[in-house]
Amino acid sequence: MAMVLAGLGFMGAAHAAYDIDQLMSDLATQKGGKARFVEKRHVAMLDKPVQASGEMLFTPPDRLEKRTLLPKPETMVLDKDTLSLERDKRKFTISLANRPEAQAFVESIRSTLSGNRKALEQDYSLKLEGEAQRWVLTLVPSDPTIAGLLKRITVSGSRNQVRHIEYLQADGDRSEISIEPVETP
Repeated sequence: MAMVLAGLGFMGAAHAAYDIDQLMSDLATQKGGKARFVEKRHVAMLDKPVQASGEMLFTPPDRLEKRTLLPKPETMVLDKDTLSLERDKRKFTISLANRPEAQAFVESIRSTLSGNRKALEQDYSLKLEGEAQRWVLTLVPSDPTIAGLLKRITVSGSRNQVRHIEYLQADGDRSEISIEPVETP
């Protein structure tokens, strides 16, 4: 009987679960790129979700650009610690160094995309489920200020590709972003 149990233990170790270090390592291999997105915002005071679509460009480790094409053109650029938003020919720029809650929110995505576990764990507890082909990473704010705004972020994908992001705000509103990578020739 001991031999059977030892053999089962060996088999279990040979097929160890996919862990956060492996996921972060996979994500870190992503060299950036372009993707299409569809975002649905579920807001309590609206009868149906608000939908937007466009394209995203990520240049590791710290540049993320989101160009909304529909329903109205809008460009959001995150470059290092500066967030710029352009809408209706008006441009707004915010230094994230002065807004720690916004910085933590932005880092949740940027650090996930670049596989930076250390940065993620500064503001979130991490829980991973699944395997390399189909994983789900849940980020729960560990800072009370952030938790007052955001209940959790759920990121899912396959290997080194993030395919879906869901933000659940503390007030119950949520956003879902579906991401489809665009192959470059």
